[in-house]
Amino acid sequence: MLLKNRYTDKYMVNWLKLHKKILSVIVIAVVMLFVFGTDQVLMLRKAHSTFANYYNFRGCKQLLTKTPTYGVCKTASGTTVTIVQYKGKWYLKADLPIGLWGHLN
Repeated sequence: MLLKNRYTDKYMVNWLKLHKKILSVIVIAVVMLFVFGTDQVLMLRKAHSTFANYYNFRGCKQLLTKTPTYGVCKTASGTTVTIVQYKGKWYLKADLPIGLWGHLN
């Protein structure tokens, strides 16, 4: 027969409460990271979907030239950037998927 010790029971209850709090904090952090990550993915999909969206996403203030497959614009800082279409999505010319920007020169 096990003898009950009120101090052991109290310790066990406190230990369980502490671990429930820690687990709750971990679950909340994981959910927040998932929501933030999903938001970033959706924002990037929208940005790459059209020239106008990517133009705004990159902070362009002045459009210098535009064709159906590329455009050149100037940002607020004065930097000139080239935006190109590749496989139906818009990218900075230098930020295309690995090694492909050389084919667009």
